[in-house]
Amino acid sequence: MKAYFSIFRIRMQEALQYRAAAWAGVTTQFFWGFMLIMIYQAFYESSDRVMPMTFPQLCSYIWMQQAFLILVETWSGRDGELFEKITSGSVAYELCRPLELYQHWFARLLAGRLGGAILRCVPLLVVATILPYPYRLLFPKSIAQLLLFVVSLLVGAMLTVAVSLFTYILTFKTMNSNGVLSVFSALTTLFSGSLVALPFMPEGVQRFAMALPFRYMADLPFRIWNGSIQVLDGLWQLGIGALWLAALWMLGSFFMKRVLRTAIIQGG
Repeated sequence: MKAYFSIFRIRMQEALQYRAAAWAGVTTQFFWGFMLIMIYQAFYESSDRVMPMTFPQLCSYIWMQQAFLILVETWSGRDGELFEKITSGSVAYELCRPLELYQHWFARLLAGRLGGAILRCVPLLVVATILPYPYRLLFPKSIAQLLLFVVSLLVGAMLTVAVSLFTYILTFKTMNSNGVLSVFSALTTLFSGSLVALPFMPEGVQRFAMALPFRYMADLPFRIWNGSIQVLDGLWQLGIGALWLAALWMLGSFFMKRVLRTAIIQGG
């Protein structure tokens, strides 16, 4: 276990060094978030329906989503070096280490995402906080709500890593990551609430999304933050997300071991 913590720490330090990329990401995410808010505002003003969130709650949802994008999106924060190792055959060096490959890569990917999130979230959240009402970021109304958000965001980040690790496992078979990444990115973006907040989707799609693990990656923590999910309901849903995390961890570890038994190392 100490070795995995060391890998986590080293990878976190490496991720914190990419400040230029982080600032570029902050600028992109700020303008993308503002564009989404303008689109939703037009929708709110042109409809007489009762909305599932107030407009200030929705703005907070979008700002949190943009601030922690690298934590909750499978396509963001992917490690191209690992894909290159699989396709080139240099993954053989990884297999020589006295470490479980799944846990090793899990710690590496999680640290990379957390390091990137630390660099990006602070400036974006500061700017979002000083915007005029109703566009600014609202804060939780209680300590319990804030703590529940933090825990749910960490569980969501680990779920994102657990889901994204399946793309690396499948790449051992396909030897090309493009198709795998496209499918996983489309599914997770749609059903995690990153493309359209889940409460705004048709009822049938919402029920389907509730049966999948993806909503616990993004939709749950950000709705806990903006208050559209209350603390007690959030605790119950967080428990379900934790069960999904345990299940995906065990499945991922199982399939990683199985695929390594028959893996063909490129280059001999």
